[in-house]
Amino acid sequence: MSQLSHTRLSVLDLAPIREGGTIADSFADSVCLAKLTESLGFTRFWLAEHHGLDGIASAATSVLIGHIAGHTQHMRIGSGGIMLPNHPPLVIAEQFGTLATLYPERIDLGLGRAPGSDGATMVALRRDPYAGVDDFPQRLAELQRFLGKPQPDQRVRAIPGQGTEVPIWLLGSSLYSAQLAAREGLPFAFAAQFAPAQLDEALHIYREQFRPSSVLEAPYAMVGVPLIAADTDEKAEYLASTVRQKFLGMVRGQRGRAKPPVAELDWTPSEQVQVEGFLGAAIIGGPERVESGLERFLERTQADELMLMTDTFDLEDRLESYRIVAERWRNTSN
Repeated sequence: MSQLSHTRLSVLDLAPIREGGTIADSFADSVCLAKLTESLGFTRFWLAEHHGLDGIASAATSVLIGHIAGHTQHMRIGSGGIMLPNHPPLVIAEQFGTLATLYPERIDLGLGRAPGSDGATMVALRRDPYAGVDDFPQRLAELQRFLGKPQPDQRVRAIPGQGTEVPIWLLGSSLYSAQLAAREGLPFAFAAQFAPAQLDEALHIYREQFRPSSVLEAPYAMVGVPLIAADTDEKAEYLASTVRQKFLGMVRGQRGRAKPPVAELDWTPSEQVQVEGFLGAAIIGGPERVESGLERFLERTQADELMLMTDTFDLEDRLESYRIVAERWRNTSN
């Protein structure tokens, strides 16, 4: 029996900004992508918080989640994730309580510890860049209180938010969040779409240390996967030069907007190794290669759900990638 056939598939979107495009174009593209993937049967559509990055338009994550939810019907929309140390837990509870009230049973709250920005931007967010993230468990507990049932002695309440019990996920690219998610009995999402190095160890720790909770009886692991599907292996590799250029820019300290695909990349052997390290979990190819790659990845990880991130320059290539995956996904069920 194919593992792919009974695995949930979801979507991660950063609202990428293209060279020559506008932020308004990015938002319109995100709506198109959400509508398509909802029609194809994908479970979730998540957006990630990043600040001060010229190529990413999802900084006001809660606002954009509401926009996408308003243009879809039943797909779960959420954050992948909200960087909790950037915000007072009360404010996040109010924002997501509002979203959950407007779109009942459709909102997810994925949380991360990273700043999603540089030091100067952290200061602009009124966050001390030297404060660290050691208080993350306390912030998580505070947020859970604001979203849970009100307690008799609770002086401060999230209105809206209190009692909505928005599902919380912990996100991570290292072992810390895996351990915390296991301890708290929460679902866990690993960011292999850009940091796959500790994937296997993190999943092992999460499953081995998991403690059942009031929200989850057994561990539930989702893995982010960079994926580009096209008609042929050669075309997929060509389209993948856009995301490789993005990571090459990161290696060089030159972040920018998404670049058109190119036939060859001008990089050193060392740069190539670093870029391919970011993309160590990537599945790139034509329909057959993508299907076999997904099957091997599921056999390796035993993930309960995969969150796919297709990062191409043109919207139509992104849409076609998800169409191809959905077709192979459906075929494995027949």
